[in-house]
Order: sequence, then C-alpha cells, then structure tokens
Amino acid sequence: MIGLVLVTHGRLAEEFVRAMVHVVGPQERVGTIAIGPDDDMEERRADIAAAIAEVDSGRGVIVLTDLFGGTPSNLAISLMERGR
Repeated sequence: MIGLVLVTHGRLAEEFVRAMVHVVGPQERVGTIAIGPDDDMEERRADIAAAIAEVDSGRGVIVLTDLFGGTPSNLAISLMERGR
C-alpha cells in the first residue's frame, strides 16, 4: 500500500484524517505533521522525514500539503527525491 503523509498549518492534517476515518474508516500507513508558527522548522523537517519512513512499505509515499508555497509545502518539497 502507498503511504500518505499530510503536512499542514496547525492541526488541519489531523482533522482531515478524522474526516477520512469518519467516511471510509481507519486506514493504514497514514501520518500527520502539524506546523505551528513557533516551531523549529528543522525539527519539523526531521518529523516529516520520520513520518515518511514510518508509512513507507516500499511502494512509495504521497505527501499532501495545505498550501503550495507555504512552510509545510516548502519543507515537504525539500525532502523529495529526484526520480521518484
């Protein structure tokens, strides 16, 4: 199964997962990262990398963010691997 990591401002990612569970039930290999205004961005980047590793079963991971060009998106893009 392809993994899924949601990276958003505030707790939006957690609420998206709650809505998903409400509609389709619990899903495997789903992670969330909340980015707060006072967070250390290097710590959040490490958290995103850890979440990707945790949900990756070898078939890849989709990372979704809430706003292109925002901090969550920029942090996620910084972890992309060329050719994948």
